[in-house]
Amino acid sequence: MKHTLIPVEEFISRRKVFAEQLPDNAVAIIFAGQEVTRSNDTEYLFCQNKSFYYLTGFNEPDAVLVIEKNTTRIISTLFCLPKDPLAEVWHGKRIGSDNAKTEYGFDYAYSLDELTPEIEGIIANKQTLCFCQGQHLDNDARVFSWLELVKVKSRQGISAPVNFINCAPLIDEMRLIKSDAELQIMRKVNAISGRAHQRAMEATQAGVFEYQIEAELLHEFARNGARFAAYNSIVAGGNNANILHYTNNCDELHDGDLLLIDAGGELAGYAADITRTFPINGKFSAPQKALYQLVLDAQLAAIEAIKPGTNLAALNDICHNVLTEGLIALGILKGEFTQLIEDKACKQYFIHGLGHWLGLDVHDVGDYQMENKRQNRTFQPGMVLTIEPGLYIPADDHSVEPQWRGIGIRIEDNILVTDQGHENLTKNAPKSIAEIERVMQSVVASK
Repeated sequence: MKHTLIPVEEFISRRKVFAEQLPDNAVAIIFAGQEVTRSNDTEYLFCQNKSFYYLTGFNEPDAVLVIEKNTTRIISTLFCLPKDPLAEVWHGKRIGSDNAKTEYGFDYAYSLDELTPEIEGIIANKQTLCFCQGQHLDNDARVFSWLELVKVKSRQGISAPVNFINCAPLIDEMRLIKSDAELQIMRKVNAISGRAHQRAMEATQAGVFEYQIEAELLHEFARNGARFAAYNSIVAGGNNANILHYTNNCDELHDGDLLLIDAGGELAGYAADITRTFPINGKFSAPQKALYQLVLDAQLAAIEAIKPGTNLAALNDICHNVLTEGLIALGILKGEFTQLIEDKACKQYFIHGLGHWLGLDVHDVGDYQMENKRQNRTFQPGMVLTIEPGLYIPADDHSVEPQWRGIGIRIEDNILVTDQGHENLTKNAPKSIAEIERVMQSVVASK
């Protein structure tokens, strides 16, 4: 994950905007991610702390960003792993402090072995200390240990910060509104991910295993530049679709079942998050078609309402109305519409939220401004969110007719709020019943 897809000037600007929100005579400390041991002497693939990356574009572990705001000047300093020929033979090239300063636009850059003496001097005589509190307890402990080093010098006339700010909400708010450069990346990764979903449809047939379809997704991501998945892919055949975060992906696919795929690639740190549900044999049965069209109608109605000024709470109302009315028509819900809405009866089958912010994290940061458990934050241009209604009827649910049992359906798209309304970033992934059946039947015909 390098900053090449976003100009370095944008990262410099982000640091400036962040610092301008701090009080004068303040210092902020933001930590990079750390490598995590998988087993013995092997590590999981490194994933940078996304807020650190947002402010730096720097993708090495263990680094520390320090931003000072004085009355007349904002100063950014990076501490990073030193150049080390032996370590680089084993683990790859490091950028080093000299290159970091020039290539990433920091005012100063030092090796990590200089961190403690330098940061002690930076913290000294500052009024306010800012850090992302509670995200990593070891990092919190490091901050307070540095603070203690300054406090013991009080008899020398050196003061320690007395005010503390959790700077995570400030960065979260900045990340919520995407820049043009970010949106270019998100459009690209969504297009890649949409093609991967179509490839998965084309590869699906009875007798193959869920993990084989997952491999098709990962191959399509990587061959188009999105080397990694943004999250563990869900490839859930039949009743497995009723497990919301099913990632075992180990079962054989069976004729007559649906396959639910929730998967997205990651490009330059930015995530796509798409869900499609389709018949393994390429043709929806009548019950599958009825439930699928109902979920699709609810999703389309919610997406159509997205524009500046509305919110997720309003979209939830739209979705619940459509689902409730449809479930009554199918005989799955029984009762009077108004009472069923008041009772939130459709939540028995639509058991998760309608959507979430999307960006550097798949469940991205940003306040939803909850009020009475409702997400009332007003949409603004530049926000990106998912819209993902679903219906889930487990195989052992004997409260419904047998024809509905074992069906799990979710449809998810990634939507950008624009000045005029919205833009669907994932429209290239087949979604209508006619589109899906056409894609899958064309493959069957070619075999």
